[in-house]
Amino acid sequence: MHADTIVVGGGAAGFMAALFAARGGRRVTLLERTSDGGRKILISGGGRCNVLPSRFDPSQYFTDSSPNILRNILRSWPDHAQRAFFENDLGLQLELEEESGKLFPVTHRARDVRDRLVRALADAGVEIIFDATVRGIDRASANVGDGGDGGDGGDAARASWNVQLTSGDALTTHAVIIATGGLSVPKTGSDGIGFRIARALGHTVRDAYAALTPLTMDPPLYGSLAGVSFPVTLHVPQPKRPFSTHGGFLFTHVGYSGPSVLDVSHFAVRALERGGEQSIHVQWTERNEAEWEAALREGNASVGTILRRDLPERLLDRMLADAQVPSARAVPQLRKDERKRLVQMLARFPLPYTGHEGYRKAEVTGGGVALEEIDARTMQSRLHPGLYFCGEVLDAFGPIGGYNFAWAWATGRLAGLAAGTSGTADS
Repeated sequence: MHADTIVVGGGAAGFMAALFAARGGRRVTLLERTSDGGRKILISGGGRCNVLPSRFDPSQYFTDSSPNILRNILRSWPDHAQRAFFENDLGLQLELEEESGKLFPVTHRARDVRDRLVRALADAGVEIIFDATVRGIDRASANVGDGGDGGDGGDAARASWNVQLTSGDALTTHAVIIATGGLSVPKTGSDGIGFRIARALGHTVRDAYAALTPLTMDPPLYGSLAGVSFPVTLHVPQPKRPFSTHGGFLFTHVGYSGPSVLDVSHFAVRALERGGEQSIHVQWTERNEAEWEAALREGNASVGTILRRDLPERLLDRMLADAQVPSARAVPQLRKDERKRLVQMLARFPLPYTGHEGYRKAEVTGGGVALEEIDARTMQSRLHPGLYFCGEVLDAFGPIGGYNFAWAWATGRLAGLAAGTSGTADS
């Protein structure tokens, strides 16, 4: 079987790559290992799919590769143009959730996003083969990926690539786009095959790690607060690039979750993998240390009365108990050491953690194919003509809120445009 372009992976990036390649006039086959595709789209945003952030800033993304290359890729399809594509091209109207800054379909149904993309693929003539697991990819006679014998018949002799499936079938193509995702949420079909293929082809693949994943504490010191949820600010002190994020924080039975925790989780994950620890400080309210210092010096109200204005009752009780300060104690009666403990706990609380939920609950994978080995204008490999990468398989990810979809849409579009308009790749 032969196709002008083969896309491996039927997720956000793969859908976009296949669509734009087909619109360029190519005969496109999309291979997806699950029975339906787009599963991360379906579970995103609590089943509503946060298609995009209202505005995305390239500086909010993380990579161990070149940040300049990352910026250039994102600028190829800015936020307003991406929104116009969904609304004007796909006919999927989006609306802003003011509180989070996320753009959701007006129907608040993730399935509508997935189905509109699949319908667009069908209209463009893309052939989708479900339940198709890729074993490896090779050029000429040398097999790569997970191994196996590739075909070398008529089409293969003229094509640049052979794509082998676990079923034993082999496909040939002039261009292959790797859109296999990473390792996050394995039930959606992620198994790291893209990393294995890239390494076998000589690409640098930076070590993968779970990102946007809940943190855990063993034993769960604050398990009794499970269910308490409210917005906080988290600070990650870093020598070169201190990081702060504001958003929802949720105590769980085993640790912590919520948007703010997910956004800083990769710092903890990477520190734990190195055998160390990364400090994460919680600012429980909008008040900083100086403001709390002043609030705990003024007036005659009790400490409990003052804190109750800003904190959930259960957290307040636990915080006062840990600080060994009676709730009824009047502010003028606070000792200096008591006030100091309270101020630190309120504005710079060191969040204790011992682990994380890993890929099972991670929304994205950190690490991946080095951006320096990718042409930012086309997403084509700098090592192999006719080989393209897009989406989560690359060494880049952003915070929650549609940033990773924006990356998938942008990189998928670039890869599809290039594969759909380029001439036959050299063998």
